[in-house]
Amino acid sequence: MSTVPAYVVSSLTSPVTLSTIERREPGPKDVVIHIAWSGICHTDIHMSRGDWGEPPYPLTVGHEIVGTVSAVGPEVTKHKVGDRVGVGTMVNSCRECVNCTAGFEQYCLEGPINTYNSIDRDGSVTQGGYSSHIVVDEHFVLRIPDALPFEKAAPLLCAGITPYSPLRRWNAGPGKKVAIVGVGGLGHMGVKLAHAMGAHVVAFTTSENKRQDARDLGADEVVVSRNPAEMKAHAGSFDFILNTVAASHSLDAFTSLLKRDGTLVLVGVPEHPHPTPNIGNLIFKRRAIAGSLIGGIAETQEMLDFCAEKGIVSDIEMVRADAIDAAYERMLKGDVKYRFVIDCATI
Repeated sequence: MSTVPAYVVSSLTSPVTLSTIERREPGPKDVVIHIAWSGICHTDIHMSRGDWGEPPYPLTVGHEIVGTVSAVGPEVTKHKVGDRVGVGTMVNSCRECVNCTAGFEQYCLEGPINTYNSIDRDGSVTQGGYSSHIVVDEHFVLRIPDALPFEKAAPLLCAGITPYSPLRRWNAGPGKKVAIVGVGGLGHMGVKLAHAMGAHVVAFTTSENKRQDARDLGADEVVVSRNPAEMKAHAGSFDFILNTVAASHSLDAFTSLLKRDGTLVLVGVPEHPHPTPNIGNLIFKRRAIAGSLIGGIAETQEMLDFCAEKGIVSDIEMVRADAIDAAYERMLKGDVKYRFVIDCATI
């Protein structure tokens, strides 16, 4: 094991502080990454503060990681020292179940090993990207195309792949009317990606002051969801709705906007469950509600390559590592456009 500097949370109420964590020595197929940038995801806050159950402290979070390969194991073939690489929300899986072999490692039947707060293959608790270095099996290391600015590529490893996967799965593209609910970390990427795929994109926001922002991101239309007349104008018209909101809310207002055979997909995980939807809204129009997690490794690489081709990156604000707590509080107030990224050179 080796000791590296990292920003760590030690209890439900403690601030994020500079400390050290242990990283395993690289195995034959491992890649050692010197971390340059790490995005801040809302999941980092939920996990740090025990919103989904108390994690094993001390814990280093962060799963939107980009950096440079500093060493490789003797059996590594996919990456070499000096490569620009990234790591997303998972660092291993069984790789043998029907889901893993189909390229859906995120749905591993044994459960994927998450980048932080999972039990790693050596029995240790995985630690995330608010750190100087990380050691990851080569299969779970992504190539960052040269066309993507490093710091703006980091959030793509979660905030990019999370909307990309369902947009691809439900065939967003020309001739499809697609809604993106929420214009935040996930939603702003959803708007950009759906627009680049050729769909007619309608952004939904609760904030009047985000109307122009959503248009600037690529939305063809913008609806303020608190306005009943604006909502009614789109009743029964959407092929697909991507709901990125990570707070409990009624889904009925959005299911009623779907066409027959339309689907509402949830990617935001709320602290408390959504109210039970009106089943009649689904049954009588053959509508569906579905969920989606990130993407598999191959699909994540596809997303990165697509973003490089289309010139898509996250809108970010860079922060020093010693400003993580302040960034958390601003995120909880919605005071960021649209993703904080930690400069890990300051660790």
